Amino acid sequence: MTFCVYLTHPEVRIDPDIPVPEWGLSEIGRLRAEKARELGWASSIGHVFSSEERKAIETAEIFAAPVGIPVQIRHEFHENDRSATGFLPPKEFEAVADLFFSNPDESIRGWERARDAQARIVDAVSKTVANLPEEEPVLFSGHGGVGTLLKCHLLGVPISRRHDQNGGGHYFVFKKTDLATQSAEALDWIRL
Repeated sequence: MTFCVYLTHPEVRIDPDIPVPEWGLSEIGRLRAEKARELGWASSIGHVFSSEERKAIETAEIFAAPVGIPVQIRHEFHENDRSATGFLPPKEFEAVADLFFSNPDESIRGWERARDAQARIVDAVSKTVANLPEEEPVLFSGHGGVGTLLKCHLLGVPISRRHDQNGGGHYFVFKKTDLATQSAEALDWIRL
């Protein structure tokens, strides 16, 4: 069966003194990812791609190592650019994220616009799968924000936080053809 998995990194070690892209997995996050290697699709993966953020790379490595394949890092797979604000306390972050999704054509507090982040992640995933053999399953290790934007594209629906995951460490499975047809039937986030 040919498929793609979009996986978001699980829990991280939050440190306001370290740039967010450099945060790594927490002990709980690492344990959740290691346990998820037992999922049926994990042993079938032929390629593993990751954003260049540490937490995504660490997640990708947990899935790539048992099947003996390298993690291929792509800059374009990064989370929506939030460097204008840096770390925000959870309650404030959630409020800004709500605005990010509900106003996709606006830059909220200097963040990358949702529309631009969606175009970037869809283009990057589309170009990646176009250069791979059709029959080889692919794992993308990434982030909740751009994962939700990708999911909205695959479903052919407007950008909305209604399609977001509930916390980190979730995945959905899609067909490579969904990228072009935008007609995925159902893409539910599944918790690791």
